[in-house]
Amino acid sequence: MVHIWPIGGGKGGSGKSFLTSALGRILAESGKRTLLIDLDLGAANLHTLVDVPYPTKSLSDFIRRKIPLLQDIVLQTPTPNLFLISGAHDNVDIANLPYEQKIKILKAISRLEYDWILLDLGAGTSFNTLDFFLISQNGIFITTPEPTSIENVYRLVRAICFRRIRHCFDAFYFKELEKEVVRQFGDGSIHKLNCMMQVIARLHPEIYFQLENTVNSFKFKLVLNQLRKHDNVAIGAQICQIIEKHLGIHVDFAGNVSYDDHIHDAICQRLSFLDRYPHTRSAADLRELSKQMVNSVGEQLLMRYS
Repeated sequence: MVHIWPIGGGKGGSGKSFLTSALGRILAESGKRTLLIDLDLGAANLHTLVDVPYPTKSLSDFIRRKIPLLQDIVLQTPTPNLFLISGAHDNVDIANLPYEQKIKILKAISRLEYDWILLDLGAGTSFNTLDFFLISQNGIFITTPEPTSIENVYRLVRAICFRRIRHCFDAFYFKELEKEVVRQFGDGSIHKLNCMMQVIARLHPEIYFQLENTVNSFKFKLVLNQLRKHDNVAIGAQICQIIEKHLGIHVDFAGNVSYDDHIHDAICQRLSFLDRYPHTRSAADLRELSKQMVNSVGEQLLMRYS
């Protein structure tokens, strides 16, 4: 059974690609066939972090039907059991991926046969990023302690929830729902998830219960990256509390990844940070996060078959 984990953040530079590559290495080294997919459309750089400097194939080859099967653009990395679908050399317009092509990619990903698939998503709240995140009930949000990064990751969680709602209605009727929300709750209320859900519960109770079940099935985690010594270690848990209070979405705080200058050095030298600096606090943090992912999947399987 494949386990798909999208990894996203609301702001560029939060460490999505680094986290994806590091977790991928740890999972691969544990014997799991792990595939990393670079879906940071238009700004792909994951190949550099897994030591594949010159990818011979990329996502564009699949989208343009130059290569018919997604599996056939998978690249082997120097790490055993770790594979890559690169976004390097993609067309300049790939960031504006048409809906049909996006659906084609989503379906193809779901058919791939690996133990773990990690999706390195673009920053922000574009429809592409939101739809790729919603491919799975699992997911990791990453932020840094800066207020701008925290605000953006909150907006990302909110946007994912609203995008899931939009999947239940056509564009015209969703606009009508927004008008009803404003009529009932006032200006600015269309940005409040609880207001939208109350209107749906009244007008479409069956869809409301479907959405509620979906939201309750989300197994999202939050990682606070680049935590420095003077930062408040409780920031991550506080962000999760704010998300649950205002959005009704439970997000597990997975832990902090400590700031370390060695990470910058390893990236610049195109070396594996985990191999070069295995005994650092940051490396221990990453391994602990990997354990949490594996344990989370184990708990889901127990619940499914109990």
